Amino acid sequence: MAHPRDILLGAQAAAGFLPVCDHYSGVEVRMRKSLQLQAEMSAEFGACVFDVSLDCEDGAPVGGERDHAQMVVALANEAQAVARKAALPVVPRIAVRVHPVDHAAFDEDVATVVGGAGASLCHLMVPKVESVADVERAAAAVDAAARASGRKQPLPLQVLLESPAAVHRAFDIAAHRRVQSISFGLMDFVSAHGGAIPDSAMSSRPDSITGELGQFSHPLVRRAKLEIAAACHAHGKVPSHCVVTEFSDTEAMKAAARKASREFGYTRMWSIHPSQIRPILDALAPAAADIERAAAIILAAAAAQWAPVSHEGQLHDRASYRYFWQVLERAHQTGRALPAAVQHYFAAPAAATLSTAPA
Repeated sequence: MAHPRDILLGAQAAAGFLPVCDHYSGVEVRMRKSLQLQAEMSAEFGACVFDVSLDCEDGAPVGGERDHAQMVVALANEAQAVARKAALPVVPRIAVRVHPVDHAAFDEDVATVVGGAGASLCHLMVPKVESVADVERAAAAVDAAARASGRKQPLPLQVLLESPAAVHRAFDIAAHRRVQSISFGLMDFVSAHGGAIPDSAMSSRPDSITGELGQFSHPLVRRAKLEIAAACHAHGKVPSHCVVTEFSDTEAMKAAARKASREFGYTRMWSIHPSQIRPILDALAPAAADIERAAAIILAAAAAQWAPVSHEGQLHDRASYRYFWQVLERAHQTGRALPAAVQHYFAAPAAATLSTAPA
């Protein structure tokens, strides 16, 4: 019997579904802790609820890029080997951020990381992408290294847009077949304006003393966020929201994640501290009532063999079925409890597909 994912999403089903949180770490001890936390939370929720992105760009000391990349390879391969040995039902999702394509360390980063750990990675993050040409260069380097690693499937690319010119080209970049997700680089975007945007726009809230606008209220930053989100949704890619630097303020983190999700259309968000992961999951997860309603509609649709149905006085067809199925997928990926009648849709191997397939 065909799975709802295949019936409702069609060709998009092969893309899979990304976790809503992407957690970055660049120091070895923190990388190890992040990978351990991912394993613990996967066991807790029964799904890989966040990616771990091992950072070569900001993590590697100047002059130590090669050693750092080799250490990242060892960590990624070790984590996957441990998961296999333990026969864990959820495969770890591990990514790496390399240096930008115009950096002297880029080619060696890719050759080392993808060549040494290509089979262990779910995607590669390429920062400071300015154009489609940068994506093409990255893809060519990654494909060459992947062949050496023995990886058979193309390694998905996620890209980080950090300048006004890059945001201007967001729709073209999102259209590229190898781009899986686009992230917004807030700090570099603000600093690229030569002081025209105040530093308050790097914060999640307006400055309480000066009244200067924050990242969700400054018009230029708002526009950039919306352009990236719109470009991603136009081409079936995942928009990933930028960091929130107030990592010790849980309420600020939750408020920012809710705003990014509900007002700006972002379905994924960066974490730079372990304390941010659960607030992101909570903010981007569907409400319990929405999960119950989505399950009821999907079950009614399946019983009608996906023909139109009436539910609580409203007509639903495949257009709304698609929406409600995605509510269930997001609930699963954020560790929410699912009604018993739909849990079989997320049992192995389907759940494994959700946790490991690129989007």
